[in-house]
Amino acid sequence: MSSSIMSVMRWLSEDEQATWRAFVHATTLLDDHLDRQLQRDAGMTHLYFALLSTLSETQGRSMRMTELAEKTKITRSRLSHAVARLEGNGWLRRESCPSDRRGQMCVLTDEGYQEVVRTAPGHVAAVRAAIFDRLTPEQTARLGEIARIIAEGLHQPADADLPWQR
Repeated sequence: MSSSIMSVMRWLSEDEQATWRAFVHATTLLDDHLDRQLQRDAGMTHLYFALLSTLSETQGRSMRMTELAEKTKITRSRLSHAVARLEGNGWLRRESCPSDRRGQMCVLTDEGYQEVVRTAPGHVAAVRAAIFDRLTPEQTARLGEIARIIAEGLHQPADADLPWQR
């Protein structure tokens, strides 16, 4: 980097650097912890469970593929691959979108719903043990507030080139 860029660059303070590294370390460990728990207990990744559980909470247990990609923040091609795998398990199926012939709906099957019901208690226990059992109610409220502030700051304009719109 040139010295002119180095002089105007607003570097992280020592405390900010330590906080950033702790945050990255914790989120990496949490992702791995949840993936391992779901692989062990249900033979699926955290992403697959997120897709199934998202659909389980929607009206009619179905959602347009584009909406599901946006809600889960994954590319459409990655979603298509995941849905194909979950279709192979009999947990999801694709249907034509009744309001748009070009669109596809992703539907959670009864078998998929039963898999969510079977898997959710272990997943909730893993989340609780990893996060909420370690925090006071005040820390939990603060964590939620901080997470919302970060998410709001990262909200993208409608015309942004977002991965889940590709």
